[in-house]
Amino acid sequence: MNNDQDNRNQNDKSGKDGRGPLRTGLPLLVIAIVVVLLFNFVYNSIASAQLKKKTYTEFLQMVDRGELAEVQFEPDRVQFLTKEEAEKPGSEQTVFYTGLISNTDNTQLVSTLKNQNVSVSQEPQEDNSIIGFILSNLLILGLTFFLLTLLMRKMSSSMGGGLGGIGQSKAKVYMERRTGVTFADVAGQDEAKESLEEIIDFLHNPQKYAAIGAKLPKGALLVGSPGTGKTLLAKAVAGEANVPFFSISGSDFVEMFVGVGASRVRDLFQQAAKVAPCIIFIDEIDAVGRTRDSKFGGNDEREQTLNQLLAEIDGFDSSKGVVCLAATNRPEVLDKALLRAGRFDRRIIVDRPNLQGRLDTLKVHTKKIRLAEDVDLRKIAQATAGAVGADLANLVNEAALRAVRKGRQAVNQEDLLVSFETVIAGTEKKNTVLTDIEKRMISYHEVGHALVAALEKHSMPVSKITIVPHTSGALGYTMQMPEEEKYLSTKDELLTELKTLVGGRAAEEVVFGVQTTGASNDIQRATDLARKMVTQYGMSAHFGPMSLATVQSEYLDGQSYMDCSQDTAAQVDREVQALLTKVLNESKNLLQEHRGLLDEVALYLLTKETITGDELMRYVNADKSALPASVLEEPEETEAPQE
Repeated sequence: MNNDQDNRNQNDKSGKDGRGPLRTGLPLLVIAIVVVLLFNFVYNSIASAQLKKKTYTEFLQMVDRGELAEVQFEPDRVQFLTKEEAEKPGSEQTVFYTGLISNTDNTQLVSTLKNQNVSVSQEPQEDNSIIGFILSNLLILGLTFFLLTLLMRKMSSSMGGGLGGIGQSKAKVYMERRTGVTFADVAGQDEAKESLEEIIDFLHNPQKYAAIGAKLPKGALLVGSPGTGKTLLAKAVAGEANVPFFSISGSDFVEMFVGVGASRVRDLFQQAAKVAPCIIFIDEIDAVGRTRDSKFGGNDEREQTLNQLLAEIDGFDSSKGVVCLAATNRPEVLDKALLRAGRFDRRIIVDRPNLQGRLDTLKVHTKKIRLAEDVDLRKIAQATAGAVGADLANLVNEAALRAVRKGRQAVNQEDLLVSFETVIAGTEKKNTVLTDIEKRMISYHEVGHALVAALEKHSMPVSKITIVPHTSGALGYTMQMPEEEKYLSTKDELLTELKTLVGGRAAEEVVFGVQTTGASNDIQRATDLARKMVTQYGMSAHFGPMSLATVQSEYLDGQSYMDCSQDTAAQVDREVQALLTKVLNESKNLLQEHRGLLDEVALYLLTKETITGDELMRYVNADKSALPASVLEEPEETEAPQE
């Protein structure tokens, strides 16, 4: 029974992998023939390269002049070497040859050559030269085929099968002891970990689920932005379950050879079945699992690989403990057949961490970092809203590198804050020389941003203002930090953000009456925000609560595409333009009302080059205290009727 089963397995393996004797021998035979032909061609080319043709008349003239050193008579030609060439080294000698005239008696010629002390030889006549040529080439062919067969068998046994291991899966096997990753190393993804704990429990206690008749989903899809920790989370599942972990990228399946991807899929699942229970993790599955486009027909390599992947997922029994995990940041492009029930039907969102998640992530990454007593990780977590785990790991590493450069033994709070600024703005450019007028314009520009944010309601507090150029291209920047984590933004808050963004351009026009290129990034961000308010957030006065754009690649760039007619798109452009013009005029009016405050803070910033938010607010609070009480109360009286 076991022998029959082994024979069937060998036959199946030979048929599936395409490594049967016939299919393997034919390519090797073709290669051997090509090698023999190439050998004959190279041999004849080398042999003919040292021969130079002469006429029979020239040969006789050389004999009469006594210029020859050696002569060899062959069945179809005469080869001879002159005394001049004989004095040269063997590799540099040129052998001459001429055709042999048939039915000619060479007795007198041989006698003349012997009288001149010329070495004369003659090749014997071979009647079976063709047969000898064929036999010699067959011998070389057989020897070449034998050597190639031995080489392929050795490579097949060492690389896992296939012609040179082409069809072998490139999956890397990680055991728990090698990865050393558990859920304790993954922070900020509590919801995702809860969804995966059921898989871990199944791998530990499959009989508990089998007793009630429950079946674990065969596949789970990890979806999230780049850097959120999808691969780390999959490794942590294998670490918690203490099972083998097969990891492979979707791009490793697709090669230029047709059928290789499907062969690698089969090989991967065969390896997994041998060591079950285990976890198969396919990273960037969108490289192989994109929607099949049938508009142009065809049967390309990627589609064959996807079909084989679907068949393998349907073919294995999840009760044996083989669990498939996949990761992608483009779930919208995946084939529907891949996401249907019974395959990757469980979607686990690995989102950007919230405030507590960022704090926990910073604690994980600073475990091995020596921190000073003044370090407050909560403030760093508040400042890094929207950052993913990879960003926070990079921030901590940059802070440690800065501490070493400064000659300190521990990382302090300044190192972490400067590292955060380095990530968003780059390092300081110390060699950039600005003129006095440029420095004044940059100072007023940045103070324009900061004052609008400080004087308006619904804005985030300003934490830092600088006019020091940075490698990101910014000649200065104004940093705002939220006081608390927010998930919703009101229309008033978005309008305030728009006013803050155009505050730099407003200051340029109010003070200098000019427009500079320094506001290009501010205008780009303001335009993008205003367009989202009109097309996505339903905050348009003209269109109302109407969606006019569709967001694609939500977990990548989140770019939106207009989903309306050209006339509607033109109206959207006009409304965005009107909205930006309105907030720019409001910012200009606000700065004109506080022109004295603008001049004071700009002069102070021009002197110190970098000031904090507290220093700014001292000027703002002093300016407000100088106003009459009626003026300070006026906004409270006029704002209530508007709401």
